[in-house]
Parts: sequence; structure tokens; C-alpha cells
Amino acid sequence: MTAVPPPVQPSLLADQVYAALHQSITNGALPAGTRLRVRDVAAEMGTSVMPVREAIRRLEESGLAEREPHKGAVVKGFTLQELIHVYDVRLLLESEAARCGVEGLDAQGVERMAQECAAMRTAAAEGRVLDALDHDEALLTTLYAASGNPVLLDTIRTLWHQCRAYKVLGATAAGQEPDSSLWSYQPRLIEAARRHNGRTAAHLTRQSLLSARSRIQDLLDQESAAQGHLR
Repeated sequence: MTAVPPPVQPSLLADQVYAALHQSITNGALPAGTRLRVRDVAAEMGTSVMPVREAIRRLEESGLAEREPHKGAVVKGFTLQELIHVYDVRLLLESEAARCGVEGLDAQGVERMAQECAAMRTAAAEGRVLDALDHDEALLTTLYAASGNPVLLDTIRTLWHQCRAYKVLGATAAGQEPDSSLWSYQPRLIEAARRHNGRTAAHLTRQSLLSARSRIQDLLDQESAAQGHLR
């Protein structure tokens, strides 16, 4: 008698739907403005509507989808104004978090940063952009947590979620550049942390964010120009 496999839990189905939608959004298969109709997605993926609703909710939380009047959930678009506003705040908070963090970081924290950096660079070299971003954020979380200010860390994490779509856009482009500054500043940040040099850590963090913002802004400008040309 063949054993009957246990039913898939709704939370696992939601994970699968989220992963599929996430990949389709980040690789361009679902462009900005695409409506995420719950029943259509459920029918396409062969699931009930409950895991689809959960997956779409998570996409909204991660900044890849948003609610629009009379449309419901749609794939979020990119705006230059939002990019500048979010990165202006990140520049202020993360530079300070880096400066304070290196002063309180211990040897174990430096080692954790180094491990995440190695994993990040491996993922970037293999084209696993989302994994590379996750390791980068884990590296920075270790540093920022050492500041001893949980409110500062939570605020920064919220901003990461808010601008996740922009980070994915920039990281995808950077993944095609072997010597991109996006993946090369972290070893210098770790060295600054090892030396407890807050001034250098703050400077490196600021330069990294400015470089990332400039990269994303160029991509948005190119996209806007291409759309104008098509019109």
C-alpha cells in the first residue's frame, strides 16, 4: 500500500506562492502595474485563495506590491522621488548606526560579519542576487545591532523593506559588474569594525549608499527614457 503524503500546510503553500511571485516580479516577468488578482493567481498555481492572499500580503510588506484604488494589489512601480527620500533617510541613520556599531562590536561580531561577507560575495558571483542581498543585510544587522539601540535597528530594517524593490533593481544590475562597488565595500567596512574606527565606518557606509542610489537612479532614468521613446 502506497503511503499517502501528508497535506501541504497552508503556510508552506504561501511560501511557495510568494517565492514564485517574487521571482516573477524581480526578473521582469510581472512588470510594474500588473494586477495581482487573487483568484487568477490561485488558478494559475493550483492552490486555494488563502495562501495567495498571504503571499500578496508579504509582497506588500516587502515593498514589491502595493494597493491601488479600484484595482487591489499591483506590482509596485519605481519613482525617483521615493528613491531619493528613502535613501536620504538611510544615509542619516545607517551612517550613525555604523559609527556607533563599530565602537561596541566584539571579536565574535567581526567574525560573523566576515562570514556573511564571504557568503554574500559567493552568492553575487553565482548570480544569486536575492541571497547576496540577504547576506549583506545580515552583515549590516550584526554591525548596527552592536550600537545598542534597538529602535535605530528596527527603523533601518523597516526602510530596507520599504526600498527592497529598489535594492533588488540595483543589485541585479550590479550583479553583471564583476567589480561593482555594491559587493566590494563590505571588506573595508569589516576592517574598520576590526579597528573600531567609527569615522571610517560611517564614511564607507555613506559612500556605499550614495553609490547604490546613483546606480538605481541611472536605471530609472534609462527606463523612463525608453518608455518615452516607445510613446
